[in-house]
Amino acid sequence: MDLAFTLALHRAVDPDPDNDLCWSPFSVLSALGLTAEGAEGASRDELVGALLGDPAGNLGAQAALLAAAAELADSGHGEPPVLAVSNTLWALEDLPIRREFADELARWPAGSIKGAPFADAPEDARKLINTDVAETTRDLIPELIPPGSITRQTVATLVNALYLKVAWQHRFAEGATARRPFHAPTGSYEPPTMRQTERLGYAHRDGWQVVTLAAAGGVDAVVLLPDEPLTVAEPALDAAKLGDLLGSTSSQRVQLTMPKINVSTRASIKHPLLDLGVRLLFRAGQAGLTRLCPDPRVFVDDVLHESVLKFDEEGLEGAAATAVVVRAMSMVRPTEPVVVDVDRPFLVVVRHRETGVPYFIARVVHP
Repeated sequence: MDLAFTLALHRAVDPDPDNDLCWSPFSVLSALGLTAEGAEGASRDELVGALLGDPAGNLGAQAALLAAAAELADSGHGEPPVLAVSNTLWALEDLPIRREFADELARWPAGSIKGAPFADAPEDARKLINTDVAETTRDLIPELIPPGSITRQTVATLVNALYLKVAWQHRFAEGATARRPFHAPTGSYEPPTMRQTERLGYAHRDGWQVVTLAAAGGVDAVVLLPDEPLTVAEPALDAAKLGDLLGSTSSQRVQLTMPKINVSTRASIKHPLLDLGVRLLFRAGQAGLTRLCPDPRVFVDDVLHESVLKFDEEGLEGAAATAVVVRAMSMVRPTEPVVVDVDRPFLVVVRHRETGVPYFIARVVHP
């Protein structure tokens, strides 16, 4: 999994480290990976190059990682983990979808093709898609596609939706939650803050404290707390360093305090993708989506994304959805614990433990 794309898009969506941000690499990579499977020529090279860092990169290997991360192990103890994933191509009924693309989509988690009345009733099509996304995301994302995003020229919309709910391996005691100071750029205030002392994954290296919170199903939430202000530390973080930090923790006794989280982001990621060199996909007559549909006039009009992430004493809950809107041209013995006080802006990566695929990445500035 290419962390370089994850970091680059994270910064392109909102480059200001003073702002909260939450998005799902899993959802975006799924939707764009399937879009790349429908493209060919220079357009495909641009998209694959952005996703994998190499136009000749192995999309199949990334798809296999995403498929592995779409399955969670159930230990049979306690509350079972919940992970729901869907990959749906909503298309005009008379749009000629290539058999090869339909077969590829069917190999993806919950991959399917469904009809939508884009030409006759675009608002009905929008509501149909939003209802399906809301069902997958347990109503955390009730309206992925806003009014006006679907028109009579829309011919297809490729949608990934994700819902994740898992309990912490070591839950925070609710009685220990209290309002404690958090030092945000706009000033200090006191959000509800959780506390526990347990053996957790911990490291302190390269100017970051790293704490891994293990959750059910083989999910980890990795808290990345910089020694310097996040406005200084985050821009200096590159893919190699992030990968090193994510894999650096070892079991230690930690006294952890951190605020409860409820962060969300809704954004078009068309312009961030343009900034990353994905351009032909958005140009009529040059998008090269002919492996999806033989009509050379189709192109991507927009890429919409929404994500929600919540942490509380019991565990984490998150949802995300990405829509690629396609239109046609006219158509051990206790020791003294390490103290980690998350009382200032920080990053969080929620990922599948075995594959390293990130479900969510969040910047928490105002919890």
